[in-house]
Amino acid sequence: MTDSSSALVQERAAVADACRRLGAAGLLIGTAGNVSVRVGDRVAVTATGAVLAQLTADQVTVVDLDGKAVAGTLRPTSELDLHLGIHRRHGAGAVVHTHAPMATALSCVLDELPCIHYQLLALGGTVRVAPYATFGTPELAESVLTALDGRSAALLANHGSVTLGATLDQAVENALLLEWACGVYQHAAAIGTPRVLDEQQQRAVIEAAIARNYGTTQSLEEGKP
Repeated sequence: MTDSSSALVQERAAVADACRRLGAAGLLIGTAGNVSVRVGDRVAVTATGAVLAQLTADQVTVVDLDGKAVAGTLRPTSELDLHLGIHRRHGAGAVVHTHAPMATALSCVLDELPCIHYQLLALGGTVRVAPYATFGTPELAESVLTALDGRSAALLANHGSVTLGATLDQAVENALLLEWACGVYQHAAAIGTPRVLDEQQQRAVIEAAIARNYGTTQSLEEGKP
């Protein structure tokens, strides 16, 4: 087995693991949603019609960047063009598309999810809502690609959400973060009008995160003179 084929075997298993994790977190409903990871010029992506919360590695198909199947026996997701477009245009290492409840609910009423909490800056700030288009169509793929410019997440109007990451773990974490942020917004909006962080506040958060190496573990010796 070559190094590349061995890597794809591992990535097919990793995609299945990611789907089961997202399912356990309540972000995947039945067969709705899809996940992919890129290895060189190959993409491992979930098969259409598979129950994602119970996905197995043999339900992950490998395609080239033109969408031609090169490994596996099942037809890939109907959103294959969307995944391949994100990998090509945005250089994603992995893509997660879900119909997560909170994200889907907000996609039905908002034109964008404002930056109400500084953790949204990890996704690029304000999350745009791509205009509605029928699933699996070039129109949907193009609108989502545009909504993702400069972002790691987008909502799909009356449909769901998409996140990307350099790695599969990062794309999954971004999906979980987006769903959490959507829940925060929904709860806040039920009480009043949510405050939004302005550009100056957002810049201050970014500067503080860089200065403090925010989000990574640090030894007690770090930062000592």
